[in-house]
Amino acid sequence: MIVIVAVNLRPALAAVGPLLTEISDGFGLSGTAAGALTTLPLVFFGSYGLAAAFLRRTPRGETLLVSAMALLIVGLLLRLLNAPFPLFAGSLVAGVAISIGNIAMPAIIKRDHPSRITTVTSIYTVAVTVGASVASGLAVPVEDLFDSTWRLPLGLLAIPAALAGLIWVPRARRAAHAARSAPPAAAPHGVAALVWRSGLAWHVTVFMGMQSLLAYVVLGWLPTICQDRGMAEAPAGYVLALSSAVQAVGSLAVPVLARRFRDQRPLVIATAALSAIGFAGVTWAPIGMVWGWTAVLGFGQGLGFATALSFIGLRAHDTHVATQLSGMAQGVGYVIAALGPLALGALHDATGGWTVPMVGVLAVAAGMTVPGVSAGRLRMVGAPAEPAPEGVNREISGHIPN
Repeated sequence: MIVIVAVNLRPALAAVGPLLTEISDGFGLSGTAAGALTTLPLVFFGSYGLAAAFLRRTPRGETLLVSAMALLIVGLLLRLLNAPFPLFAGSLVAGVAISIGNIAMPAIIKRDHPSRITTVTSIYTVAVTVGASVASGLAVPVEDLFDSTWRLPLGLLAIPAALAGLIWVPRARRAAHAARSAPPAAAPHGVAALVWRSGLAWHVTVFMGMQSLLAYVVLGWLPTICQDRGMAEAPAGYVLALSSAVQAVGSLAVPVLARRFRDQRPLVIATAALSAIGFAGVTWAPIGMVWGWTAVLGFGQGLGFATALSFIGLRAHDTHVATQLSGMAQGVGYVIAALGPLALGALHDATGGWTVPMVGVLAVAAGMTVPGVSAGRLRMVGAPAEPAPEGVNREISGHIPN
């Protein structure tokens, strides 16, 4: 059930990358405006998370997921209209819809799978990356197969979103009935303030934002970088698909590797190193080697994505804290992430090349080790101070003392 929703949480953005040049030419968009087209959903990826901090009672997760899929369909269809405003408005609506799913899912995992947080989160991230990979890889071939415009592959994304929403409707109804029979208790007073004032929560948030920034640079600009280096449109889309596919492998590796370490700090360092090496290779190595460097980049980003999302459940003392931490980490984190594609587009316009923008990307990859290493230590937001026994990696089960 988690997988069904997860595969819908990135295609609305991932499918745009291979088609971005065509969309930009059709509407006469500048590089900055084209970057905004991929940035706008990211700005609102965390919108629900920011609003959740002010809600006295959070809606049931099942209800949130059904609402997210319905809103996503609206956004996908809206941007098919032949005008720039609905194109951007639909992207905004899709971003809000995805934000609801983004925030709801880690709390559902914490609630329903407290002893398998890392494993279930990895499966969830694999589904997210597979959805992105399929969408980016098939966007241009579908367009060519039916001799259509970019609107067909983007419009078809509404079908799996509708199926996911319908599949979750029975669970949402049962949850609503249970809530009417025995209304859930409101979150303890002060949980939001506790989370937002926590240094550990901020480290989780900044790491989430920086690794997401790198991921959305890939989603938004990797095909364009490859095209500028001489690749055709379809192969450039396949490069993005490869990156997303290898991310799935990186995500699956997280629970396996986590068992070998006392905490997640080695995963953070590996994420930063592999991401930096991959970006440098894609940008400056011979174009014929781009597939290998893309695989390195994708694996590193898979490690980072699964690790960042696992931090939400692993660093939260209970479900209430997990809900607020999820909202904070993704709400603020995706605002940070949204700066990536926009800044890259602006720097590319200003310099006429990819060297300066990519130097900035490498700086982000190095810098994210600072909050990441802190977030990777054995601690919890909201838990009483108590040292963990030596040699026991309690983070694998999700029960880690502060």
